Amino acid sequence: MSNLENLVAEKLLKIKAIKVQPQNPFTWASGWKSPIYCDNRKTLSYPEIRTFIKKEFARLIREKYGDVDVVAGVATGAIAQGAMVAEELGLPFVYVRSSPKDHGLENLIEGDLKPGQKVVVIEDLISTGGSSLKAVEALRKDGCEVIGMLAIFTYGFPVASEKFSEANVELTTLSNYGAVLEHLLKTEFIGEEEMETLKEWRKDPANWLK
Repeated sequence: MSNLENLVAEKLLKIKAIKVQPQNPFTWASGWKSPIYCDNRKTLSYPEIRTFIKKEFARLIREKYGDVDVVAGVATGAIAQGAMVAEELGLPFVYVRSSPKDHGLENLIEGDLKPGQKVVVIEDLISTGGSSLKAVEALRKDGCEVIGMLAIFTYGFPVASEKFSEANVELTTLSNYGAVLEHLLKTEFIGEEEMETLKEWRKDPANWLK
């Protein structure tokens, strides 16, 4: 794991943006049972951490892509962080809804976009990748070139990797599931048995505890 991945994992665990409860699993909105829950909106309540994340996103965008026209955030979790990254880079910002508004202009994308513009997408969390790639599809339908996506955290599910590969989208994340497990084991927050539970869950999360 890189220093950045470990550092971000440590920060997310410290503020309980990531909670780990192998003995008392969470239930996700999808119905999946999970020993871990990640809510990166919590980072917004901690100025030092949200600024750190903003600056790391901006640094990676400058290093990897250079010439970017627009930053896009995925609603709702990445709107605030995406706007901060756009501000840091001095770039326009838009955000992509999960579904079109049911009134007014019925927009799916909020903000001004022009066909041919190069867009970097900011996301807070990658699980299966479905909602994130819907945002990419919407931007492409608007005639934009999505040159990459950056997210705070990914569970690293194989299904997500496959989807991003099929959609030809480069994904870069500040941290990941492996880094969280490494930090938990290093700090003796969990034991070997609980670590095995966390590893088993990641192999087949949809059917865990069924």
